[in-house]
Amino acid sequence: MKIVTIVGARPQFVKEAVVGEELRKAGFEHVLVHTGQHYDYNMSEVFFNCLDIKEPDYNLGVGSGTHAVQTGLTLIRLEEVILKEKPDIVLVYGDTNATVAGALVAAKLKIPVAHVEAGMRQEPRDMPEEINRVLTDRISTFLFCPSQTAVKNLKKEGMEKGVWFTGDVMYDLYLKMEKHFDYSLAEQLDLEENGYVVVTIHRDFNTDNRDRLEEILKQLRIIVKYKRVIFPIHPRTRRRIKEFGLENHLENLDIIDPLDYLSMIGLVKHSWKLITDSGGLQKESYFAGKQAVVVMPDTGWIELVQKKINALSEPDQISDILFTASINQFEKGIYGLGDSGSRIAAILGEPE
Repeated sequence: MKIVTIVGARPQFVKEAVVGEELRKAGFEHVLVHTGQHYDYNMSEVFFNCLDIKEPDYNLGVGSGTHAVQTGLTLIRLEEVILKEKPDIVLVYGDTNATVAGALVAAKLKIPVAHVEAGMRQEPRDMPEEINRVLTDRISTFLFCPSQTAVKNLKKEGMEKGVWFTGDVMYDLYLKMEKHFDYSLAEQLDLEENGYVVVTIHRDFNTDNRDRLEEILKQLRIIVKYKRVIFPIHPRTRRRIKEFGLENHLENLDIIDPLDYLSMIGLVKHSWKLITDSGGLQKESYFAGKQAVVVMPDTGWIELVQKKINALSEPDQISDILFTASINQFEKGIYGLGDSGSRIAAILGEPE
């Protein structure tokens, strides 16, 4: 059986490290397509080097651009690959433009779509990632859910066939790579354990709105009076800060380039808390036993908020919540047992 897998953005590379390995172990013919959506070294190639991900069989070279440009180019270039390879299943991850484009190409060619991380829902509904994940779920044959909340979300929308709670492949990856986490950055920056906060901000509703972005930066200037603030800055965020003339707010913050997975988790493991609008980092903080203040009106990982592990925040509340939110005892098993990749491979290999 042949599976074509589509990857294009940071979280998808690390998920591929887990699922791709299990597919090959299960005997699938596995073709990997990299859309080229994230093309600079820190956002792409480093994952292939660190995590021993299979080299892509195709690179579509889509690069950056508007949502229409990225999605359209992927549709055009991917269709050629799918027609040539004639896979039995097309597998997509998460909620990016590569995800929805891959699902659309496959569905229109009447090829079953497998969606890893299905059933995630969050406000605002017009967020690009939300649009992508909802559309992908609607046209997928295999819906692999990372949490029981995701299963319930699909059921509310009338989708029960082809739905499985497999757990989150990111937890598989965390356990697999734990012995390889890189703690060298903390030493280079002379960081004390639990003495700093890790910040990642990149969502369009935070970075493209000048007032929201400025308020976030003002809050970081408050926090840095008490804890060091380590800010691996996303290219989008760096551009907006410059465009909006907000560079003065970066004073006293530790601004560094985006990190590879092993370095980021090493940084998180020794931190006090996190501030983020990243979907993946919300969970990775949980895996590492750290609390995250999530700068979003809603989150797809709402169970972590409901269990008072993480906390949602508006920009002007960040510092108050960071210093006052208490952490409940960490409940284990919310995202499975670390065997999600093998479960996905087993389901895809079952005879119809």
